[in-house]
Amino acid sequence: MKDKRILFVSSEVVPYLPENEVSQASFDAPKMINDIGGQIRIFMPRYGSINERRHQLHEVIRLSGMNLVVNDMDMPLIIKVASIPKERIQVYFIDNDEYFKRKCTFVDEDAKLFEDNDERAIFFTKGVIETVKKLNWVPDIIHVHGWLASLLPLYMKQYYKDDSIFADTKIVTSIFKSSFDGVLSDNMFEKVAFDGFDEQSIEMLKDATFENIMINAINNSDGVIISSEEASPLLTNYIESSKKPFLPFTAKEKMSEVYLDFYKNKVL
Repeated sequence: MKDKRILFVSSEVVPYLPENEVSQASFDAPKMINDIGGQIRIFMPRYGSINERRHQLHEVIRLSGMNLVVNDMDMPLIIKVASIPKERIQVYFIDNDEYFKRKCTFVDEDAKLFEDNDERAIFFTKGVIETVKKLNWVPDIIHVHGWLASLLPLYMKQYYKDDSIFADTKIVTSIFKSSFDGVLSDNMFEKVAFDGFDEQSIEMLKDATFENIMINAINNSDGVIISSEEASPLLTNYIESSKKPFLPFTAKEKMSEVYLDFYKNKVL
């Protein structure tokens, strides 16, 4: 994989957020590629809980400044960057005061999902893709972790389908255990539909449960990795019936070997 570029897009990454399945996997997979000399970049949101001074984040002026349209609103994009200590891994942070300045990550002080999580997901997705275009760094694979990043496969395959820069880019989505109950938003379908998607392609977002959001991601991915022993049986069955290349759950100590084989022989 030394001659390949892999972009990791995640809702959470260690050491910037507490350790859990998503944040740890979002560190382990890039480190694995980095350790064998592969080219990687990581993108995540810049939540208000991230201590910019301690982690030495700084704004990249040449990448910041554009506005992204979310549900007919112009939202300014700020890009910050930092390096994971001792790993020489660069992390890009998608920032916007309206969406990410708050100290809580996905839920408020009463453990209720933020009402604009759907807009945050759209903004994060567009912010990543537009920044990668500005960097002119074309990934061979984009590997998606976490539901906040799960709209990226849809937007890459449909909204940005005419961008020749991504013509050969493949998309892999990791599936984790369900991380919220109920629906993410009552209006997610309408907000995504604003960007001109065919209704059938986003049908699952009318009932924006965790499983339906991830099914939408699976439908637009070139490969799927089951990254949790507690992944939903509904999603596991859907992945198996989709006929897409998929990798069953793998223990961390065997991850390097099987991930590399999956990337090289099943996705690319």
